[in-house]
Amino acid sequence: MGVRLVDEDNIKRFYGRVKPHLNEKDRRLVVAGMALTEGRGGISKISRATGLARKVIRDGIQELESDGAPAIEAEKSSERIRREGGGRKKATEIDPTLEEDLKLLIDPITRGDPESSLLWTSKSLRNLADELKTKGHDVSHVTVRTLLQDMGFSLQADFKSIEPGQHADRNEQFEYIYQHVKEMQDRNQPIISVDTKKKELIGPYKNNGREWHPKGQPTRVDTHDFENKELGHAIPFGVYDITANKGWVSVGITKDTSQFAVATIRTWWFEMGKAVYPQAQELMITADSGGSNGYRRRLWKTELQNFANETGLVVHVLHFPPNTSKWNKIEHRMFSHISKNWRGRPLVSLEVIISLIASTTTRKGLQIACAADTTSYETGIKVSDEALADVNLVPDSYHGEWNYRILPNQLA
Repeated sequence: MGVRLVDEDNIKRFYGRVKPHLNEKDRRLVVAGMALTEGRGGISKISRATGLARKVIRDGIQELESDGAPAIEAEKSSERIRREGGGRKKATEIDPTLEEDLKLLIDPITRGDPESSLLWTSKSLRNLADELKTKGHDVSHVTVRTLLQDMGFSLQADFKSIEPGQHADRNEQFEYIYQHVKEMQDRNQPIISVDTKKKELIGPYKNNGREWHPKGQPTRVDTHDFENKELGHAIPFGVYDITANKGWVSVGITKDTSQFAVATIRTWWFEMGKAVYPQAQELMITADSGGSNGYRRRLWKTELQNFANETGLVVHVLHFPPNTSKWNKIEHRMFSHISKNWRGRPLVSLEVIISLIASTTTRKGLQIACAADTTSYETGIKVSDEALADVNLVPDSYHGEWNYRILPNQLA
């Protein structure tokens, strides 16, 4: 080269140019020769400049100085570049519980679209590494980065997409829900996620999506989506068992009211939940902050009181903050799969809707039961202050308007 590699910048530039043209063994020998040329302190200097571990450089020096030792000849004869068993083992092989503990650190504050496979975390690599060290793992922030990438996480910049009105305690409420769900699962008590799916018109109307048909023979549907008064509309209200990965959907035909919501929960309990959790004493419900199951709905609370009295269950309700409904588990673990299952299929009758919902499954074992609820639910029902006062409601110490328990009246 005619250039003496005196400083680390020169070494870095030189190594950067030749590295792409070298295999693993060649790199080892090149940096070893550079280290020998530098003399005292050469190993440390070359390691800093190239990013290679000191052990790699020392191994290369040993190979250069051995001058054709049997180990090297063995490598040549077998055409191997790396010696048998060489190379660093994966951190997860050395420490089997490392990945699971990292997942637990990330899970409570996972960000992003719940239906996307691409996730990310707001915790820094060094903070995650420090927390893992407190759990007994010998890990660096570099290793944490590699693990996160293997788990499908990536480092992303902010993206302007959040509507105004985000609550200041949004993330803390997410963590509060996460911790309480885990505690209930540890006690083998049922946890359900509830919500109303989008109202659907019944009839020969276009349904977004495509499905396979003979070429040139698409399903014919009406050109206009005006509600057929005879066929009406369908209102699916769902209950998703987070632990069992099973769900129930009642398809109403009148109005989405709090009575309809709690009636669906009641149906799920007696048709599915009670058999899965015969020893249950509590039921946790995670729900949005608005709609028929909103935290301001008086009728929601009085109906839950009736349900608690009927079943003897202590009902613990946790509401997601405003504008965060898509984080509710039912949205991306059940409703999204129903939408995929009936895409491109006109929902021509109530029976077709029920059949499509009940036939929805996933590779992870999701099972859904479905039935029509033809009850005519009234709107505008007023709940008096006296009736609300009779609800045996105990607010949690943290955001009691979002988090509360409703006890059977016999426990008052």
